[in-house]
Amino acid sequence: MSIRHVASILTTLCMTALTAAQPGIEQSRATFTLAGDWKVHISVPGNTTQTVDVRPASIVTVTAESYRNLPLFNPKASGWTKGAQLNGVKAQETTSRGLIVPDSFVLRNGQQSDSLTFIHGTDYEIDTDWGTFGRLAGGSIRENQEVFASYRHEQLRLDAVIMQANGKIIVREGAPRAAAPEIPQIRTGERHLGNIYLSAGTHKLTEDHLYPILETKFPSQPHLPNAVIKRLKKDLMEGKTIRILAWGDSVTDASYLPDRNTQRWQEQFVSRLRKRFPKATIELMTEAWGGRNTSSYLAEPPGSLHNYQEKVLATKPDVIISEFVNDAGLTPEQVQERYEKLLRDFQKIGAEWIILTPHYVRPDWMGLTREREIDDDPRPYVKGLRQFAASHDVALADASLLYGRLWRQGIPYNTLMLNAINHPNALGMSLFAEALMGLFE
Repeated sequence: MSIRHVASILTTLCMTALTAAQPGIEQSRATFTLAGDWKVHISVPGNTTQTVDVRPASIVTVTAESYRNLPLFNPKASGWTKGAQLNGVKAQETTSRGLIVPDSFVLRNGQQSDSLTFIHGTDYEIDTDWGTFGRLAGGSIRENQEVFASYRHEQLRLDAVIMQANGKIIVREGAPRAAAPEIPQIRTGERHLGNIYLSAGTHKLTEDHLYPILETKFPSQPHLPNAVIKRLKKDLMEGKTIRILAWGDSVTDASYLPDRNTQRWQEQFVSRLRKRFPKATIELMTEAWGGRNTSSYLAEPPGSLHNYQEKVLATKPDVIISEFVNDAGLTPEQVQERYEKLLRDFQKIGAEWIILTPHYVRPDWMGLTREREIDDDPRPYVKGLRQFAASHDVALADASLLYGRLWRQGIPYNTLMLNAINHPNALGMSLFAEALMGLFE
């Protein structure tokens, strides 16, 4: 998602909130009610009720897509790495799950329909859920042979429900994509009522596809009085120099972003912090390791690229902000043990610590079956972080709380994941910055 589009979405939400606050202007939230497989009643209290039609998800037909050097199929690998990735369902470094139409895949040795058709289970194997395929040992597909794939696949779409200046309610279609579909542009004078999300396998609308806008900004989150933040605010207000280390995994590295120098959570946060405390000098450092967690850092030997002692502690930051969605497999008990060690280490070098709770990742990885009514993060790791921070007087920026409320703003949270799994776009990154800034208000 481009910075321009992110700014447009945020501006739209802010303008809606401001309009609602003006005396004499009623901005009651709309309600969405199913009226058929592809029809929705839109009701605006005190204004109108209208029925809109939603166009079903499009099916794309791909014919004779060329693939060279087809790898052997690896059934033990992660779904998106079992073999070659079908171009139609690619999502950055992964594939978007559940978009391939079952039984539509055909693999041939030529571009024509009468070319030799390879046999599934003998010559090749495919994971139609993830859209990856590869040749089989002993089959007739040779190494380095060019093959041609034909298949059909769905696309994701996020449509905006809009009330135009003349009072008519319309559905403006978003651009279909394999991952991270964007909300279409809301024009001047229009009122954004909500969105309709066509996710994978949407053969008719259900309530889970309807996202009326219930709130236009995040409510203030209660924060326990914290000595760390009090000291930092005092130093910032006095114009001192603060050295901040952003420490984390691929979400902190964020090399996948179009412009990570401005879009990463730490860049957005520090930019906002400098505006909030203009007299202070704020220096930002980043140490991040994609696909790894805190245990990985602790296990690295001296001299390695990501040795914990050399790349984290030896930098002597004033503040360490940690983000590790890859720690999400830890139980609360493991959080206490691991993070108590980290806290002791940080205290020895005189560094303050702010913990970021992680963003939401693809629903099935979190045990979720929907992207609505999901305010409470079900992960034991998040519970453990909250307990640890409260019991050790460590500052906690609870980004998870914000992700859990995105549905209230009409946004299915996984539409912010550029890889359809766990890599937030610029708007998703802004929620980390928002959670951090909430500590300093």
